[in-house]
Amino acid sequence: MFNLELLNKLPVKILIVALLIVITAYFIRKSVQLFFDKTSFLDENREETLMHFTDQVLKVLGLVFFFIYVLSHFFNLTRLVTGSVVVAGALALIFQHIIRDYIMGLAYLFERQINLGDYVIINGNKQGKIEEISVRHLKIRQYDGYLYTVSYGSIIELQNGNRGMRRVNESLILNYRQNPDEAFKVMEEVARTCNEKYSDYLLKDLDGNPVEAFKFNQITELNVDYKGHRYSLSGIVKEAYFVDASKRVRYELALAAYVNQLSMAENGEMELDKRTDSQASH
Repeated sequence: MFNLELLNKLPVKILIVALLIVITAYFIRKSVQLFFDKTSFLDENREETLMHFTDQVLKVLGLVFFFIYVLSHFFNLTRLVTGSVVVAGALALIFQHIIRDYIMGLAYLFERQINLGDYVIINGNKQGKIEEISVRHLKIRQYDGYLYTVSYGSIIELQNGNRGMRRVNESLILNYRQNPDEAFKVMEEVARTCNEKYSDYLLKDLDGNPVEAFKFNQITELNVDYKGHRYSLSGIVKEAYFVDASKRVRYELALAAYVNQLSMAENGEMELDKRTDSQASH
């Protein structure tokens, strides 16, 4: 009798429902993982993307079901929604955007337009590597280090750099005492050198012209970590050559910095510390 009364208590019911949701989600995830392990018609990157998406869906559905269950003990949800035109209208407006994000997310995923790790350009002004794919939004890590979140419903244009092409984007962080005019000349020369030496890596159009040759993008970030400014160089290359092209561009930048004695951010700070220590000792 005591056990029956205990089970009828609301906190115990809520705890049991929460455990059932967790267990159900666990077995669904394991079933999906087992399915991928036993099949081979999807590549590893695609399987990882679908597993990540499945985890996100299970979390959202589990939380929604749990909160509905808890609230149902305190409110008559049906009467609350239908009895208030304002609340019903607000909820309809909210769910309209949420549902649109869900539908567009499923479309992007199942049409294989995006995968984890892809390099993308969103709406022409945000670009970086996809770090997270959820049921409602993408998170991309931009080259400035910031993590940018965009809902699927706000995506007007999406360019995937992993579909036959990749953008090489390398940079030097120079001390803020470095003369920008001198640095500009060096970086522009590096861009010309890369276009001459690594032209075969560049993605070409039907006329044989580079889609985007190596170019100097000037100063792309000021006062990086309070040490100096970022001078960037980029170019679009064939996907198969991305890793090799990135290494070679980094080499050319390092060589140019050494030959032209550019003041790197760390070196500048160390030299400043040495001068300060020297003055203090005298």
